[in-house]
Amino acid sequence: MKLVPFIDTLHAVAFTEPTNKCCMKGLSTGVKCLVLFSLGLFLSGCATHPVDWGSRIGNYTYDQAIVDLGPPDKSAQLTDGSVVADWLERRGYAYGYPAYSYFPWAYGPSPPAYVNSYSPDYFLRLTFDADGKLKAWKNFYK
Repeated sequence: MKLVPFIDTLHAVAFTEPTNKCCMKGLSTGVKCLVLFSLGLFLSGCATHPVDWGSRIGNYTYDQAIVDLGPPDKSAQLTDGSVVADWLERRGYAYGYPAYSYFPWAYGPSPPAYVNSYSPDYFLRLTFDADGKLKAWKNFYK
C-alpha cells in the first residue's frame, strides 16, 4: 500500500531514466535531489502565524499566558489588583562593521574607522485585570 503516492510519483519522475518529456533530462541524481529538496522547501513555507492579541482581550487568562509563553521576565501587581507582565520576544544584538572613508585633502591612507551599533530587545507587555483576564497588550522595544 502506498501511503504517499505524490512523493512516489515525484521519485519516479526524478530518478528514472530521463525521457524527452522530462524537464530534468540529463541531470545527475544529486542535482535532481537538490532540485526536489529546494522545491519542497519553497512549497512548504513557514508554518508560524502571528498571534492576534486583540481577539484574545477579555478571554485570555494570565495562567494561559504562563503556559503558552513561560514565566514573564518582569511582572508587577498594581493597587487595583491588575497585573502587568513583560515577556522578552527577541534579544537584541550588537554588531560592528568597518566604515570606509575617503579624505581627498589627506595625503596617504585614511585612518581606519569602525562603526558599532545595536538592535534593541523586543518585548511583549500583557496587562491582566483583577480577575486574571487580558485587558490590554502592546509590543515595545528597549
